[in-house]
Amino acid sequence: MPSARAVPAVPYASYLRVYEPLAAFAEPERTHWADYVRRGVRPTAQDELRRSLADLAAVVPVGVPVHESADAFTAKLDGVVLVCPWRTRLRGWLALQELVAEFPRPVLDAALPPGVRRRAEEEYGRWRERNPEARPWIRTGVWQVPLRWFVLVADEERDYLPGERLRYRTPMVQARRRLARGLRTLREAEGYGPLAEGLVEVGSWLEEFHPRSMVELDYGGLVHALPADRLAADRSARDLAAGLAALRAGDGAGAQEVYGGLADRWRTVRERLFAN
Repeated sequence: MPSARAVPAVPYASYLRVYEPLAAFAEPERTHWADYVRRGVRPTAQDELRRSLADLAAVVPVGVPVHESADAFTAKLDGVVLVCPWRTRLRGWLALQELVAEFPRPVLDAALPPGVRRRAEEEYGRWRERNPEARPWIRTGVWQVPLRWFVLVADEERDYLPGERLRYRTPMVQARRRLARGLRTLREAEGYGPLAEGLVEVGSWLEEFHPRSMVELDYGGLVHALPADRLAADRSARDLAAGLAALRAGDGAGAQEVYGGLADRWRTVRERLFAN
Protein backbone atom coordinates (compact mmCIF):
# COMPACT_ATOMS: atom_id res chain seq x y z
CA MET A 1 0.00 0.00 0.00
CA PRO A 2 1.49 3.43 -0.89
CA SER A 3 2.25 5.61 2.08
CA ALA A 4 0.74 9.05 2.62
CA ARG A 5 4.22 10.49 1.97
CA ALA A 6 4.64 8.85 -1.45
CA VAL A 7 1.79 10.62 -3.23
CA PRO A 8 0.07 14.01 -2.94
CA ALA A 9 -2.15 14.53 0.11
CA VAL A 10 -5.91 14.90 -0.23
CA PRO A 11 -6.49 18.05 1.82
CA TYR A 12 -10.17 18.60 2.49
CA ALA A 13 -11.53 16.07 5.02
CA SER A 14 -11.58 16.09 8.83
CA TYR A 15 -12.88 13.24 10.98
CA LEU A 16 -14.64 12.37 14.21
CA ARG A 17 -13.91 8.74 15.06
CA VAL A 18 -14.84 6.26 17.75
CA TYR A 19 -12.40 3.47 18.63
CA GLU A 20 -14.01 0.55 20.48
CA PRO A 21 -12.38 -2.23 22.51
CA LEU A 22 -12.38 -5.69 20.95
CA ALA A 23 -14.93 -6.80 23.54
CA ALA A 24 -17.50 -4.55 21.86
CA PHE A 25 -17.49 -6.65 18.69
CA ALA A 26 -19.41 -9.89 18.24
CA GLU A 27 -17.83 -12.92 16.62
CA PRO A 28 -16.57 -13.49 13.98
CA GLU A 29 -15.72 -9.79 13.66
CA ARG A 30 -13.89 -9.75 17.00
CA THR A 31 -11.47 -12.42 15.80
CA HIS A 32 -11.01 -10.60 12.48
CA TRP A 33 -9.95 -7.39 14.24
CA ALA A 34 -7.74 -9.22 16.73
CA ASP A 35 -5.88 -10.86 13.83
CA TYR A 36 -5.78 -7.52 12.01
CA VAL A 37 -4.09 -5.85 14.98
CA ARG A 38 -1.57 -8.71 15.36
CA ARG A 39 -0.59 -8.36 11.69
CA GLY A 40 0.36 -4.74 12.35
CA VAL A 41 -1.69 -3.28 9.47
CA ARG A 42 -1.53 0.53 9.65
CA PRO A 43 -3.46 2.21 6.81
CA THR A 44 -3.94 5.97 7.05
CA ALA A 45 -6.93 8.23 6.48
CA GLN A 46 -5.26 9.39 3.28
CA ASP A 47 -5.13 5.79 2.05
CA GLU A 48 -8.85 5.39 2.67
CA LEU A 49 -9.74 8.65 0.96
CA ARG A 50 -7.64 7.88 -2.11
CA ARG A 51 -9.37 4.53 -2.55
CA SER A 52 -12.75 6.25 -2.52
CA LEU A 53 -11.63 8.88 -5.03
CA ALA A 54 -10.26 6.17 -7.32
CA ASP A 55 -13.75 4.63 -7.49
CA LEU A 56 -15.28 7.99 -8.40
CA ALA A 57 -12.68 8.50 -11.15
CA ALA A 58 -13.65 5.29 -12.95
CA VAL A 59 -15.15 5.56 -16.45
CA VAL A 60 -18.44 4.44 -14.90
CA PRO A 61 -18.28 6.07 -11.44
CA VAL A 62 -18.71 3.80 -8.44
CA GLY A 63 -20.64 5.91 -5.95
CA VAL A 64 -20.51 3.28 -3.20
CA PRO A 65 -17.97 0.42 -2.90
CA VAL A 66 -19.26 -2.95 -4.01
CA HIS A 67 -17.84 -4.66 -0.93
CA GLU A 68 -17.47 -3.46 2.64
CA SER A 69 -13.96 -2.59 3.77
CA ALA A 70 -12.12 -5.03 6.01
CA ASP A 71 -9.74 -2.29 7.21
CA ALA A 72 -9.73 -0.22 10.38
CA PHE A 73 -7.75 2.33 12.36
CA THR A 74 -6.32 1.00 15.60
CA ALA A 75 -5.05 2.55 18.83
CA LYS A 76 -4.42 1.80 22.49
CA LEU A 77 -5.92 3.47 25.56
CA ASP A 78 -4.65 2.46 28.99
CA GLY A 79 -3.20 -0.69 27.47
CA VAL A 80 -6.49 -1.73 25.83
CA VAL A 81 -6.50 -2.34 22.06
CA LEU A 82 -9.14 -0.22 20.31
CA VAL A 83 -10.50 -0.55 16.78
CA CYS A 84 -12.27 1.94 14.52
CA PRO A 85 -13.64 0.07 11.45
CA TRP A 86 -13.67 2.03 8.22
CA ARG A 87 -17.13 0.81 7.13
CA THR A 88 -16.51 2.62 3.85
CA ARG A 89 -19.54 1.17 2.11
CA LEU A 90 -21.99 2.26 4.81
CA ARG A 91 -20.44 5.72 4.95
CA GLY A 92 -20.66 5.92 1.16
CA TRP A 93 -24.41 5.31 1.26
CA LEU A 94 -24.86 7.91 3.99
CA ALA A 95 -22.72 10.44 2.12
CA LEU A 96 -24.76 9.86 -1.03
CA GLN A 97 -27.92 10.79 0.86
CA GLU A 98 -26.27 14.05 1.93
CA LEU A 99 -25.18 14.83 -1.63
CA VAL A 100 -28.70 14.34 -2.96
CA ALA A 101 -30.04 16.73 -0.32
CA GLU A 102 -27.39 19.44 -0.75
CA PHE A 103 -26.19 19.57 -4.37
CA PRO A 104 -28.07 20.99 -7.40
CA ARG A 105 -29.38 18.22 -9.63
CA PRO A 106 -27.27 19.15 -12.74
CA VAL A 107 -24.07 19.03 -10.67
CA LEU A 108 -25.10 15.78 -9.04
CA ASP A 109 -26.01 14.18 -12.37
CA ALA A 110 -22.62 15.12 -13.82
CA ALA A 111 -20.72 13.59 -10.91
CA LEU A 112 -22.92 10.54 -10.31
CA PRO A 113 -25.43 9.67 -13.07
CA PRO A 114 -29.01 8.95 -11.93
CA GLY A 115 -28.65 5.24 -12.72
CA VAL A 116 -25.63 4.94 -10.43
CA ARG A 117 -27.46 6.71 -7.61
CA ARG A 118 -30.60 4.63 -8.09
CA ARG A 119 -28.71 1.34 -7.88
CA ALA A 120 -26.89 2.55 -4.76
CA GLU A 121 -30.17 3.55 -3.09
CA GLU A 122 -31.75 0.18 -3.89
CA GLU A 123 -28.73 -1.69 -2.54
CA TYR A 124 -28.75 0.40 0.63
CA GLY A 125 -32.44 -0.28 1.19
CA ARG A 126 -31.90 -4.02 0.98
CA TRP A 127 -28.82 -3.87 3.20
CA ARG A 128 -30.56 -1.71 5.82
CA GLU A 129 -33.37 -4.24 6.11
CA ARG A 130 -30.77 -6.85 7.10
CA ASN A 131 -28.79 -4.44 9.31
CA PRO A 132 -31.30 -2.06 10.93
CA GLU A 133 -29.02 -1.03 13.83
CA ALA A 134 -25.79 -0.47 11.91
CA ARG A 135 -23.96 2.83 12.44
CA PRO A 136 -20.64 4.25 11.24
CA TRP A 137 -17.62 4.60 13.51
CA ILE A 138 -16.40 7.62 11.52
CA ARG A 139 -17.94 10.98 10.66
CA THR A 140 -16.43 13.29 8.07
CA GLY A 141 -16.29 17.06 7.75
CA VAL A 142 -15.60 18.66 4.35
CA TRP A 143 -13.38 21.75 4.43
CA GLN A 144 -14.16 22.27 8.09
CA VAL A 145 -14.16 20.82 11.56
CA PRO A 146 -17.79 21.20 12.70
CA LEU A 147 -17.81 23.41 15.80
CA ARG A 148 -19.97 20.99 17.79
CA TRP A 149 -17.16 18.42 17.65
CA PHE A 150 -14.94 20.67 19.77
CA VAL A 151 -17.35 20.36 22.70
CA LEU A 152 -16.18 16.75 23.14
CA VAL A 153 -12.49 17.50 23.67
CA ALA A 154 -10.22 19.74 25.75
CA ASP A 155 -7.24 21.89 24.86
CA GLU A 156 -4.86 19.79 26.96
CA GLU A 157 -5.68 16.79 24.72
CA ARG A 158 -4.45 18.61 21.63
CA ASP A 159 -1.75 16.71 19.72
CA TYR A 160 -0.08 18.79 17.00
CA LEU A 161 2.85 17.60 14.89
CA PRO A 162 3.58 20.17 12.15
CA GLY A 163 3.06 18.77 8.67
CA GLU A 164 1.74 15.48 10.07
CA ARG A 165 -1.33 15.78 12.30
CA LEU A 166 -3.53 17.85 14.52
CA ARG A 167 -5.87 15.76 16.62
CA TYR A 168 -7.53 15.35 19.99
CA ARG A 169 -8.13 12.03 21.72
CA THR A 170 -10.31 11.58 24.78
CA PRO A 171 -11.98 8.70 26.65
CA MET A 172 -15.64 8.20 25.78
CA VAL A 173 -16.73 8.95 29.35
CA GLN A 174 -15.09 12.39 29.15
CA ALA A 175 -16.61 13.14 25.75
CA ARG A 176 -20.10 12.26 26.98
CA ARG A 177 -19.66 14.30 30.15
CA ARG A 178 -18.53 17.38 28.24
CA LEU A 179 -21.33 16.99 25.72
CA ALA A 180 -24.00 16.74 28.44
CA ARG A 181 -22.67 19.80 30.26
CA GLY A 182 -22.34 21.81 27.07
CA LEU A 183 -25.83 20.88 25.97
CA ARG A 184 -27.33 22.03 29.28
CA THR A 185 -25.54 25.36 28.92
CA LEU A 186 -26.66 25.92 25.33
CA ARG A 187 -30.27 25.01 26.07
CA GLU A 188 -30.41 27.61 28.84
CA ALA A 189 -29.08 30.34 26.53
CA GLU A 190 -30.69 32.11 23.60
CA GLY A 191 -29.43 32.05 20.03
CA TYR A 192 -27.56 28.74 20.11
CA GLY A 193 -30.30 26.43 18.87
CA PRO A 194 -28.43 25.03 15.84
CA LEU A 195 -25.34 24.21 17.92
CA ALA A 196 -27.52 22.53 20.55
CA GLU A 197 -29.38 20.51 17.92
CA GLY A 198 -26.08 19.37 16.46
CA LEU A 199 -24.90 18.25 19.89
CA VAL A 200 -28.08 16.24 20.45
CA GLU A 201 -27.44 14.37 17.20
CA VAL A 202 -23.77 13.72 18.07
CA GLY A 203 -24.78 12.58 21.56
CA SER A 204 -27.25 10.07 20.17
CA TRP A 205 -24.48 8.67 17.98
CA LEU A 206 -22.00 8.37 20.86
CA GLU A 207 -24.52 6.48 22.98
CA GLU A 208 -24.30 3.60 20.52
CA PHE A 209 -20.73 2.75 21.51
CA HIS A 210 -18.97 0.87 24.30
CA PRO A 211 -18.31 3.06 27.39
CA ARG A 212 -14.59 2.21 27.31
CA SER A 213 -14.21 3.57 23.78
CA MET A 214 -12.05 6.49 22.74
CA VAL A 215 -13.17 9.52 20.73
CA GLU A 216 -10.79 11.13 18.26
CA LEU A 217 -11.19 14.50 16.56
CA ASP A 218 -8.74 14.57 13.66
CA TYR A 219 -8.07 17.56 11.40
CA GLY A 220 -7.11 14.99 8.76
CA GLY A 221 -6.16 16.48 5.40
CA LEU A 222 -6.72 20.04 6.62
CA VAL A 223 -3.22 19.82 8.10
CA HIS A 224 -1.95 19.83 4.49
CA ALA A 225 -4.27 22.62 3.35
CA LEU A 226 -3.98 25.29 6.05
CA PRO A 227 -0.88 27.41 6.74
CA ALA A 228 1.41 26.01 9.44
CA ASP A 229 1.27 29.19 11.49
CA ARG A 230 -2.53 29.09 11.50
CA LEU A 231 -2.56 25.47 12.64
CA ALA A 232 0.03 26.18 15.35
CA ALA A 233 -2.14 28.99 16.69
CA ASP A 234 -5.42 27.12 16.38
CA ARG A 235 -7.01 26.53 19.78
CA SER A 236 -10.60 25.94 18.70
CA ALA A 237 -11.42 23.52 21.53
CA ARG A 238 -10.13 26.01 24.10
CA ASP A 239 -12.04 28.85 22.47
CA LEU A 240 -15.33 26.95 22.39
CA ALA A 241 -14.85 25.95 26.04
CA ALA A 242 -14.28 29.62 26.89
CA GLY A 243 -17.51 30.57 25.13
CA LEU A 244 -19.46 27.95 27.08
CA ALA A 245 -17.88 29.11 30.32
CA ALA A 246 -18.95 32.67 29.54
CA LEU A 247 -22.52 31.49 28.94
CA ARG A 248 -22.56 29.65 32.28
CA ALA A 249 -21.34 32.82 33.97
CA GLY A 250 -24.15 34.84 32.39
CA ASP A 251 -21.81 36.77 30.09
CA GLY A 252 -23.81 36.54 26.89
CA ALA A 253 -21.84 39.29 25.14
CA GLY A 254 -18.52 37.64 25.95
CA ALA A 255 -19.80 34.28 24.77
CA GLN A 256 -21.03 35.74 21.49
CA GLU A 257 -17.68 37.44 20.87
CA VAL A 258 -15.82 34.15 21.36
CA TYR A 259 -18.27 32.04 19.39
CA GLY A 260 -18.60 34.61 16.60
CA GLY A 261 -14.84 34.78 16.16
CA LEU A 262 -14.57 31.00 16.10
CA ALA A 263 -17.38 30.68 13.55
CA ASP A 264 -15.81 33.34 11.32
CA ARG A 265 -12.42 31.61 11.32
CA TRP A 266 -13.92 28.31 10.24
CA ARG A 267 -16.17 30.00 7.69
CA THR A 268 -13.08 31.18 5.81
CA VAL A 269 -11.89 27.56 5.68
CA ARG A 270 -15.26 26.27 4.43
CA GLU A 271 -15.24 28.84 1.63
CA ARG A 272 -12.35 26.92 0.06
CA LEU A 273 -14.95 24.36 -0.98
CA PHE A 274 -16.05 26.81 -3.68
CA ALA A 275 -12.57 27.87 -4.82
CA ASN A 276 -11.25 26.79 -8.23
